[in-house]
Order: sequence, then structure tokens, then C-alpha cells
Amino acid sequence: MSQVDGDPTSFFQAMSRAQMLQFPHKRCSMVSLDSIRKDPRWRDPNLREVITMLSHPMDPVKSNAAAYLQHLCYENDHMKQDVRQLKGVPVLVGLLDHPKAEVHRKACGALRNISYGKDHHNKVAIKNCDGIPALVRLLRKSSNMEVRELVTGTLWNLSSHEPLKMMIINHGLQTLTDEVIIPNSGWRRDPTEHSRPQETEWTTVFKNTSGCLRNVSSDGAEARQRLRECEGLVDALLHALQSAVAHKETDNKSVENCVCILRNLSYHVHKEVPGAERFQEPVANQVPGLGGNQKKKKEADCFGGKKPKGWRNGPSDKKYGTLDLPKRTEPMKGLELLYQPEVVRLYLSLLTCSQNHNTLEAAAGALQNLAAGHWAWSSYIRATVRKEKGLPVLVELLRSDGDKVVRAVAIALRNLAIDRRNKDLIGSYAMRDLVSNLPCGQQRPAKNLEGDTVVAILNTIHEIISDSPENARGLIQGHAIQKLVAINKTSQSGRETKAASHVLQTVWAYKDLRNSLYKGGWNKSHFKSTTSGMPKKPKSGKSGYDDITLPLMEKNQGHHETVASSILERKHFIRAGRPAVGLVERKPPPLDSWV
Repeated sequence: MSQVDGDPTSFFQAMSRAQMLQFPHKRCSMVSLDSIRKDPRWRDPNLREVITMLSHPMDPVKSNAAAYLQHLCYENDHMKQDVRQLKGVPVLVGLLDHPKAEVHRKACGALRNISYGKDHHNKVAIKNCDGIPALVRLLRKSSNMEVRELVTGTLWNLSSHEPLKMMIINHGLQTLTDEVIIPNSGWRRDPTEHSRPQETEWTTVFKNTSGCLRNVSSDGAEARQRLRECEGLVDALLHALQSAVAHKETDNKSVENCVCILRNLSYHVHKEVPGAERFQEPVANQVPGLGGNQKKKKEADCFGGKKPKGWRNGPSDKKYGTLDLPKRTEPMKGLELLYQPEVVRLYLSLLTCSQNHNTLEAAAGALQNLAAGHWAWSSYIRATVRKEKGLPVLVELLRSDGDKVVRAVAIALRNLAIDRRNKDLIGSYAMRDLVSNLPCGQQRPAKNLEGDTVVAILNTIHEIISDSPENARGLIQGHAIQKLVAINKTSQSGRETKAASHVLQTVWAYKDLRNSLYKGGWNKSHFKSTTSGMPKKPKSGKSGYDDITLPLMEKNQGHHETVASSILERKHFIRAGRPAVGLVERKPPPLDSWV
């Protein structure tokens, strides 16, 4: 009692009140507590007293004090700051190693609420007293589902702060994978086991853990490589997504997190994976047998069995069956699975089945990343998308009302258009949808797409019409010149103006098309550059489509908060922010992105 300031009676009254808050269904039996409230000596314990109770020798006092702190800190940033300033965080972290389940469960609940929010000082305070290793230890030793939810939820909150991401990876990556991701995914390490792979369990613990890994996977090259090399992680994530597609469960948050992780791990995969230089292409951007100019008249349409109305014949993948993929002496596993052509079918299935815009954006972004780069696997991916009839799936998504979905799809189509056959098909079938998304000068279309998306669409159009007079003719016939001229002359965005100017100059450079332009009322002045000039070809001899920019982080981060179940049942989940795609000026190269 000497540890409690003031009258000891107030301490017991406070504990009774905490018990009542923790078990509201028992209020009716606590008549004596109602009578105590009428006593003028009744008061709530102050914050310093509650924090002092965390060190009380009686475990029930510790537990109730932690539960009361969890209640006080719920959606109260000022209270969280006070707890931190009164040195309550180190005491709560110390209780994570307490042998009594009730004590470490309530302490973890309080830390979960304290770690939530934009004030990163609370997250740093938890880190400074070795809270991350303590949380990982608790996850390893506890089988209680509520405790595991609280631990993974707290780690998810902490992972939203950039400086803590590598610490979470260093202390918890393998544990999170072994304890949560692999068991819940249904994937099994040993293929000789008698038990077959099981169905994925979409638990809250899996959602929290995948959200945490989604955040840390965006920390940079080192973080990406650590996740790629984490034993079983990529295998389990892919298995979970395959299970989601098979059972048509593609719209939940866990699926979104898994796709976003894989999208991040696909970023710069052609540069960062060990041995990537063995698959680099010297100068040509096509693997022999994949590219080249093909005459459409001699080939059938590869968009599907029945051609959509109004779609003309286009080049097919007639030689794809003889494509010389690298020979496999043993089954692929781990990071190698990220860029195998077989993964294309999974992403296309997600693009077809999911209604979640974040999942659609991430799946399109994964294809975008895999189709970029100067190595053989990118060429295989581009050809596989065509073989699996993925181009119509992407073209249809250009009609989505999700701005970031349209942006990711547009850039993916641009990377896929590096393949000559894909370029011809995209030019024939996607041009109308690309043009329909463009604003007419200052007048935006019904979707009101953001400037980055408009620039992405213009860059895709530029890639499609480059070295393709026929696609440029289709652009003219699609009544795009009016929009391009309007953007070039009146857009308030310098980046939009520059991108539109590049497209116009490329069209004007085709002398055979000028008669059509003159007949439409256009002349040279409409195609005059308002920027520094035509994009220059790279001097290095490379094809100019390698990605050279890095994404920019958005301010909002993914984290969530809950209060003790006895206080309030509602939970808040905020979608994790995703870095935007950085676009370059001049002739932009194909870009990777991450979430």
C-alpha cells in the first residue's frame, strides 16, 4: 500500500471501478459500487497512480491497472503522451515477460493502443525499452489466440514507422513467418509429408502479421532481400493466394496484404536477386523467338477463342510453345517463385476475381514490376501474359473507377508493350480505353483521374505508338489528337503537358500520316512542342526501358487500434499507405512500383 499515493481506500475503489469497466455485464450485481460513487471521497485514480499500480506485488492489481491504461489510451493521443512521459511504457514492456497470462495479455493490449496513431514518439519509446524483442518472445511462447492477436497487432502498428522496420525484420521476420504465416497459409515445407497442403485460415493473427510484413517490405533493397530470402515466406504467401482464388475469397484484407507483399518483393527483382546477371539481355529487348515484326495477316488473335465485337485480328504467340525456358533440375522454391512465368496466372486470376481496388492495384503492379527490366525472365513474363490471355483482362481494368487501379494497369501495359507482339495487340485493342481516360485540357473526364495517372496513360500511349505507324494511325482514328492538343496547350500540369507533347511529336514524325492530320484540320503548329523537345535516346546503347526512379512514400500508414473487449468492442483499421510511382520526364522508362 505504500506504493499508492493517498488514501488506500481510493485504491480499492479504483480497482473496483476498473473491474466494473472490464466486466460491464456484472454491473447489475455491483450495487455497493453505485453507492460508493455517491461518497464524496470517491475519485478516479490519476494516471501516475495507475502507472504505479503496474509495479504492485499483487498480479490482479497489475492486470487491472494495465487494462485501465488500455481503456484510457483508446483514441486519446494526449493520454498516450502522458503515459510515455510518466515512464509507463517500460513498465508495460516489462510485463510482457510476466508468467501470468492475464498480466502479459493486458499489458500487450495497453501497448497496442499506445502504439497506434501518428505520434511516432510512442512507437520509438516501445522500441527504446526493447519492446520489439519482448513482443516476439511473447508470440513464440503463447498459444492464446487473443494474446497472439494483440502481439501481432502491436507489431503492425510499430511497422508503420520507417526507422523501426529493419528492427522488426531483424528480430521478428523468421518468427512471424514460422509462427503465423506458414501455419495459417496451409503450405507445408516438406512435400513428402503424409498431410496434404491445407486450406488457408484467414485469422486476425494472419491479417495482422501480413499487414506488418506488408509495411516492412517497403523499407528498401535490404528489407526486400531479407524477406525474399526468408525460408518459406514466398512459398506460403503464394499458396495462400492460390487458396483464396480457388475458394473465391479474394476480397479480404489478408489477401490484399499478401499481394502487396509480393508486389513489393517483385520490385527491382531483375537487379537484386542473386545471379540476376546471368539472365541479363545484352542489347535487344527480346529473347530470341519472342519479338520481331510479325505480319498480322498470317497469325490468329491471341486474346481468346471468341474475339470481342469490333476487335481485329492481331499477332499471336504461335511460337510460344517452342519457347526455350531455362531447364529446371528441381522444383522452384523461395524467391525464385517470384518471377516464374507460372505466377502470371495467379495474378491474372486475382485481377479477374477480386473487387478490392487495393488488391487489383497490387496485382497489376506485380505484373508491372515483373515485366520491367533487361533480363530474360521479363521477356518470359511478357510472353506469358499474352499466352494466358491476360491482355484483355488488363484492358478491361482501364475502365475501372479506381484511379490507382487504372494507373497501375496503364504502366503494366506500357512495360508489356516492350514485346513487339504485345505492342501490336495493345495498340489495336487498348487505345480507345486509354484515350477515353484522358482529360480534354482543363476539363477532366468523369473519373477525375489524378495527374500521375494521366501522365502514366500518356506515357503508355507514347510507348505504343513508338516505332509503330499503324498504332499511331489508330490513335488518330480514335479522335485523340483533340485531347492531346488541349492538354498540350491548356493543362496546368507541366508533367501532363510534357507527356502530351512527346506523343504529339511522335505522331507528327510519321510523314505518311500527315495527310490524315491535315484532313482533320490539324497543322504543324498544333504539334509544336511546348517543352524542351523530343526525348533523347539513351547513349548507353540500352533500350531505354529500365526503371530508374524510386517510389515516394505517402504519409498515411497502416496500423490499427483496439480497446479492451470489456470497454469497447469496435476496432479501427486504416489501409496501409502505398508509395506512389515516381515518373521521369523525357521518355519515361518502364517503372516498377511497390506498395
